[in-house]
Amino acid sequence: MGTGGRQRHVNQALMRIPRRAESTDRATLTQTFVTAGSFSAMLHSTDHQIIYGRRGTGKTHALLYLSDLVDNTGDIAVYLDLRTLGSAGGLYADGSLSTAARGTHLLIDTLEAIHEELLAVAVDRELGDPEVLLPALDALAEAATAVEVVGEVERETRAGLAEEATNGVEAGVPLSLKMSMGHRRSVSGESRLRRTGTERSHLVFGPLNRAMRTIAGALEGRRIWLLLDEWSSLPLELQPLLADLLRRCVLPTAGMTVKIAAIERRSRFRERLADGDHLGIEVGADAASAVSLDDIMIFDASRTRAQEFFAQLFHNHAGSRLASMISSFLPPDPASFVADAFRGTAFAELVRAAEGVPRDAINIAALAAQYAHDGTIGLRDVRLAARDWYLRDKQTAISGNGEALRLLRLLVDEVVGKRRSRTFVLDQLSGARHEMIEDLYDARLLHVLRRGLVDSHRPGTLYDGYAIDYGCYVALLLGKEARRTRPHARGAWLTSAKGVPPDGFSLVKEAVDLDALGRLDS
Repeated sequence: MGTGGRQRHVNQALMRIPRRAESTDRATLTQTFVTAGSFSAMLHSTDHQIIYGRRGTGKTHALLYLSDLVDNTGDIAVYLDLRTLGSAGGLYADGSLSTAARGTHLLIDTLEAIHEELLAVAVDRELGDPEVLLPALDALAEAATAVEVVGEVERETRAGLAEEATNGVEAGVPLSLKMSMGHRRSVSGESRLRRTGTERSHLVFGPLNRAMRTIAGALEGRRIWLLLDEWSSLPLELQPLLADLLRRCVLPTAGMTVKIAAIERRSRFRERLADGDHLGIEVGADAASAVSLDDIMIFDASRTRAQEFFAQLFHNHAGSRLASMISSFLPPDPASFVADAFRGTAFAELVRAAEGVPRDAINIAALAAQYAHDGTIGLRDVRLAARDWYLRDKQTAISGNGEALRLLRLLVDEVVGKRRSRTFVLDQLSGARHEMIEDLYDARLLHVLRRGLVDSHRPGTLYDGYAIDYGCYVALLLGKEARRTRPHARGAWLTSAKGVPPDGFSLVKEAVDLDALGRLDS
């Protein structure tokens, strides 16, 4: 096979990498999983954990990989995608129903899903003592139907007494005598429900915890791993209710481990009640730890580590597909695959454009492979692909959020227009107060490259180092090139190593004042 034909297959392999883990079979997921740092060891610990990460950072892949590992060791993995939970999932978002009604549906559906998974595993694998396990599973199913979310309400009942004299007896005769003389008495009344104050929801669980303990004890030492994916797909106001179910019935049960995948800013695990108590999980206490894939994927100044991670990722995902297309051509290692697919500094630029998000890296690589056609992927292909991915996916993600778009425009004017850079720093407290910064970060339009930067002149203030999305910067440069009067100069920077400025941070004098930006725009 000629060089051009082989390269075409390499590019096709990149384009065929699945974008979502749930669309891939478990065996492939296990073979293609790539870990950064000590994440694999943390993931496989028996501690209850919340795994945070923006979309595309690999939360689902990690849980499905863990599920396969758990099954192979003889333990029991119960994986639930909360987006598809229950036949009545649409009721959770129905604003016409009370929180209590929606929460009740959510809890019952969750318990029924856990019961079905455990029953299927118990029957298929013939686990534990059936004389203990099966009745315990029946008890769990029965207890699930008794779960109810109720609110504090005040019921007011009014009743009246109507009397009717018969047989000519006077109405003034005492009641006891009237009854003996044939008087009829009828009771009429009205009952109405009056809610006062703010409804406070609490949970009534019944014997759920006992059923869970009995099930765990009947499995003869096998651990149950409850893996809850897409937590942030649930309505925010219902999340503490489900978290409280876990806190009361699952987290205290010996032999059970809970892992939850969530988007940090779209999750609410705890709600403080008026009496000082709380509903839900206290992160760091009830759940032993929270792991952030966003933080793990920050490679700081070590571009080598970042390139090694993504080289392994592409070798694992695309290498097997390439081998199936060309049986005699299997790249022996990640470095060989990168050398076959990319030329010059294109791969390093792709790693930079991915900003630590594996799904973005996969999508940019697929678009770059389309631009390259039958050739190796070059710098120009990566930059055009990053621009397209930004315009197609990231920019549209906040198209309905006018305030966030306005702040992005102000940051671009300040950082790109005035400073000729794409990086900036924010006082950690300032960034935390500005909700729009978090919206842009969630949408992957801003990225945290460094956390906890310290300036010697102001040691009491901590800063975070941000970068405006690579694709956004490239789109801006392309726009400027398109307005040039010399056609031969257009796009010249696409193949130049000086296209996008290097990432770096200066502290106090370079810190962006968000309040000042807002005043300039007002």
